[in-house]
Amino acid sequence: MTNISSRDARQKLIFALDAKSYEEALSWVDLLAGYVGMFKVGKELFTAVGPKIIESIKERSQKVFLDLKFHDIPNTVARAAEAAVRLNVDMFNFHASGGSSMMKEAVRVARDCAGQLGRPAPVLLAVTVLTSLNNEDLKEIGFQRNTDEQVIHLAGLAKDAGVSGVVASPQDIARLRETMGSEFVIVTPGIRGAADPVKDDQKRTLSAREAIKAGADYIVVGRPIRAAADPLAACKQIVQEITEGLTE
Repeated sequence: MTNISSRDARQKLIFALDAKSYEEALSWVDLLAGYVGMFKVGKELFTAVGPKIIESIKERSQKVFLDLKFHDIPNTVARAAEAAVRLNVDMFNFHASGGSSMMKEAVRVARDCAGQLGRPAPVLLAVTVLTSLNNEDLKEIGFQRNTDEQVIHLAGLAKDAGVSGVVASPQDIARLRETMGSEFVIVTPGIRGAADPVKDDQKRTLSAREAIKAGADYIVVGRPIRAAADPLAACKQIVQEITEGLTE
C-alpha cells in the first residue's frame, strides 16, 4: 500500500473563499492555513474587496486560485491574464467556450509575463461545463452535445491551445483522464461530504474520496466546510477522504 502523507492530501484541497467581506475572508484564511493547499478567490469576494485580498493571502505564504472565469475577446482576456500573473496568483481560469484564439492568446501572454517577472507561470485552467448545468440545461441553451460530450470537446480545445488543464465536474474525471492523459490538470468543484446529500445548486457531484480516486489533481470545497458546525473538523475529514482516495 502506498504511504500517503497528510501533507500530500492537503495540497490537493482548495477552499472556496466565498466570503462577503475582507475581514470574513481573512478569518477563514487564518483558520484554515496549514490545513488546505490553496484558497480560491471568486467573483463575489474579488468584486467586493479587490486585489488586496490576494495580497493579504500571499503575505501569509498561502497559495491563491483566482476564479474569475474570464470570457471575452482574445485581447481583453490576454490583458486580464497578464494582470492575474502580476498579482502573483498560483492558478486562474477562463471559459473554454471563449474559443481557441482566446485561450492561446491568454496562455502566451501569461507565460511571457511570468518569464519577464522571473516567476513560474500559474496553472492555467479552462472551464468546461459548469457543475450547476446538466443535459437539460445545455439543451435549453442550444448546445447539441450532452454534458459528457461537451466537456471532452472543450477540454480538447484547451489542451491544443496549451492550457494546463480544466475545471470540470468530478463525474467527468474518468473520461478526461482517459482522453487527455496523465499530465493534464483536472480541478473539480461540486464536492460534497461522503455522507451528506446535495442541498444546493450543484447537480453533478461526488465525494472527495471518489473524486481523488477517479484521478482529480485538486478538489474545490466550500459549503461543506463553511456550513459545518465545526469547520476545522469538517476540513480535516475531507483531508482524510482525500488520503483514502489517494491510497485506493
